[in-house]
Amino acid sequence: MTTITKAACVGGGVIGGAWVARFALAGIDVNIFDPHPEAERIIGEVMANAERAYGMLTMAPLPPKGKITFCKSLEEAVEDADWIQESVPERLELKRGVLTKIDAAAKPDALIGSSTSGLMPTDLQRDMKHPERLFVAHPYNPVYLLPLAELVGGQKTSRAVLEDAKAKLAPIGMKGVIINKEIEAFVGDRLLEAVWREGLWLIKDDICDTETLDDVIRYSFGMRWAQMGMFETYRIAGGEAGMRHFLAQFGPCLSWPWTKLTDVVDLDDALVEKIAGQSDAQSGARGIRELERIRDQNLVGIMHALKAGDEGRGWGSGKLLAEFEAHLWAKAGKAKVEVSASEPLRLVDTKVNAAWVDYNGHMTEHRYLQLFGDTTDALLRLVGVDFAYVEAGHSYYTVETHIRHLGEAKLGQALYTTLQLLSFDNKRMHYFTRIHDAATGDVIATAEQMVLHVDSKAGRSVDAPAEVLAKIAPIAEAHAGLPKPDGAGRSVGQRKN
Repeated sequence: MTTITKAACVGGGVIGGAWVARFALAGIDVNIFDPHPEAERIIGEVMANAERAYGMLTMAPLPPKGKITFCKSLEEAVEDADWIQESVPERLELKRGVLTKIDAAAKPDALIGSSTSGLMPTDLQRDMKHPERLFVAHPYNPVYLLPLAELVGGQKTSRAVLEDAKAKLAPIGMKGVIINKEIEAFVGDRLLEAVWREGLWLIKDDICDTETLDDVIRYSFGMRWAQMGMFETYRIAGGEAGMRHFLAQFGPCLSWPWTKLTDVVDLDDALVEKIAGQSDAQSGARGIRELERIRDQNLVGIMHALKAGDEGRGWGSGKLLAEFEAHLWAKAGKAKVEVSASEPLRLVDTKVNAAWVDYNGHMTEHRYLQLFGDTTDALLRLVGVDFAYVEAGHSYYTVETHIRHLGEAKLGQALYTTLQLLSFDNKRMHYFTRIHDAATGDVIATAEQMVLHVDSKAGRSVDAPAEVLAKIAPIAEAHAGLPKPDGAGRSVGQRKN
């Protein structure tokens, strides 16, 4: 089976709680065991941030949220789970003991992943009766947004288990990468440790402060790494000759006495206070939860930008997001939309989340256009213009839009959209969309739009196929008797009669 049906999380701290959110928001029931007295509060706060982030991340229909159950014992938590994620503190004896208990209580075919950021899986699986199903599943924080998990097997881990784990992560929007050989700290943390160690020396030697160092990263190579990583970025730096030229030109620099990577900085009290003081000056005005929300919002924005890359096919984590959304739409199936001669189509139900509002708490202008676009997408899916159709090279493109703002949508307000098809022919659809307050039905905004069917590869308009037109026709026929919408055909600034 390539899907997770029931998960268990042992340890519910920063990482464990974020694993809970990733599973639950993918519709998977999760059992939790964590003896910490504040575990429920901590996980509740992580879940709140995760749900806020997913509200910004995608308009694809998420499955019903998985049930979260806090269990009184480790055995109770893991007994019926098919994926068990251990996230207890990073101490070998503690982790080994917990994993051995999990192994004894879990069902025989359950996968057991450890969130360790550096311990060797061979050491962790030493006392297990079924060591072949233990592997490292090392994520990155926040687990509910960052999609990578390094999958590392020990000497007794089955390769089939690693492949199975990789396959099971894909439907929940994660990318499992199998590391060929176990090594302390794996791949990601080794890279991070190198940059971290060099950074500590730069602060200790008063080359710069923490804010300057962070600025150097986020305004330069950090942006490049977010979409192409290290080696692909350097391939470009090599020009037309590529990586060979880059290595020939810059390879000798590696022997220059620049780095202090082989020297261990002494984190004495003075240096700790120096770094902590600079960090407080840099970010201390904001609480941790606020910084987490800012981080999440920025990550969502980066992924949305990357989703639009490569001519709409997506790039890096944006491509993964697009694939995850396609999976969500496919899993949700076609929405049941009633085509009625008495009212327009009801196509989108949503709620104004924190990322959609301005400083007044009102929905920002571009989010109205986003909602109208989401309504167009829902109409297109209804008539058969889905992801597969677009991938094959055809779609409808918006050629005209006229938006009227009649009211205000506020934070937390439930909304729905309706669409009335005014006319269509072999190439065009002309329709009128309304955004409604879900509580009262009042119209908050309207949009009159025209879309044109195109061959995206040829870059020109073409007739829609007969099977699409056959799905549009009944909607047009049903809507033919509806009253002309108030505002249809209006121009900007036109006075009311």
